[in-house]
Amino acid sequence: MAELTDSMSETRQDDDLLRIGPLALRSRVLVGTSRYPSPQVMLDALDASGAELVTVSIRRVNLADTEGESLLGLLCERGYHLLPNTAGCYTAREAVLTAQLAREALGTDLVKLEVIGDDETLYPDVEQLLKATKQLVDDGFHVLAYANDDPITCRKLADLGCVAVMPLAAPIGSGMGLVNPYTLRIIRELLPDTPLIVDAGIGTASDAARAMELGYDGVLLNTAISGAEHPALMAAAVRHAVEGGRLAFRAGRIPRRLYAKASSPTDGRIDVG
Repeated sequence: MAELTDSMSETRQDDDLLRIGPLALRSRVLVGTSRYPSPQVMLDALDASGAELVTVSIRRVNLADTEGESLLGLLCERGYHLLPNTAGCYTAREAVLTAQLAREALGTDLVKLEVIGDDETLYPDVEQLLKATKQLVDDGFHVLAYANDDPITCRKLADLGCVAVMPLAAPIGSGMGLVNPYTLRIIRELLPDTPLIVDAGIGTASDAARAMELGYDGVLLNTAISGAEHPALMAAAVRHAVEGGRLAFRAGRIPRRLYAKASSPTDGRIDVG
């Protein structure tokens, strides 16, 4: 058993990297950095999650403060890859400007693009999202686009050149899990070569495992961890769920059947008359 565990670990690390733009990541867990009870709780949770790429809201941090006990300082000190996001932007113009500020301050072309339509649902404004995506890709950004679970929108984002497309599982912060796994499955089948990351709506570890079993390349979550009673424990649970879900997807599940099928062969049964 120990040899099998070691073999699986080597497989995850050596031939199953998550490639997003210029990055090759061992971890398929991406974690947000907001609403933790304290900076130390956040750091403990990030460590437990195994995440290498963490996202920060550019409109809510001081970009000039990347040292000491500031949020950016703590993350940089521990060697995390930073994924600036455009949370709080409602137009393409706002989002593009925010991404450009992040690139200038942090020296990264990576951006998690969010363009929100309203304050109630926090659903993406598709028109503004596609407009911002084109402008940022043309400007040399590696765009990870937060989208609704619409196969057509996701295909358009991939066609525009996003390095990852990130359909929601449920509304942001709702914890409802995968409310429409069928459309997520369609998106996966429609975009077999595009990195897909489930973003928003994950509530617990089993939601993350289910997303991975559908063939998604990773999950991004924040509230499920930061809002948990014990954030570090939830982060560890999600880490194992993502790893297990990925292994299950790669293993290939058996088909679902309406009727039973005996697992033991029927040939050679004893005839008792």
